[in-house]
Amino acid sequence: MFDELRELYQEVILDHGKSPRNFREIDHAKYHAHGNNPMCGDQLEVFVQMDDSSNITDVSFLGKGCAISVASASLMTEMLRGKNIEQARQMFEGFHEMCTTGDDNALASVPEEDADRLQVLSGVSEFPMRVKCATLAWHTMNAATKGEAEISTEDERG
Repeated sequence: MFDELRELYQEVILDHGKSPRNFREIDHAKYHAHGNNPMCGDQLEVFVQMDDSSNITDVSFLGKGCAISVASASLMTEMLRGKNIEQARQMFEGFHEMCTTGDDNALASVPEEDADRLQVLSGVSEFPMRVKCATLAWHTMNAATKGEAEISTEDERG
């Protein structure tokens, strides 16, 4: 069973890595930031559009990176649309904790459907060098929504 689940997770990562969703620029996005992972060479731009009530109406990314980095960004863009800024930040915090500690309970405050989807990247906790790949898009989104234009994984813990 565990091997089947791991294989499914790998398929999802490869699918999103090869055919990323929302891989485009949002013209006149309310928030935009550049993210850089110098250890792996990943470089992403995240674009976030919101309505007047701070609900995310569109989110996208551009850039280059390894399959884990691109897959994580792709999954993030699918999950954040329709969320408010506070929900997006809760998802960021839970996802970051899951990736750095391996604790699946870190996603307890995330809606179950989203938590299930994020589980595909839970295995990165076993590979500390890959944690920064998986979390780059999320750090970049978080920085963008705080008005920060650039972020580097070297500035972050994990």
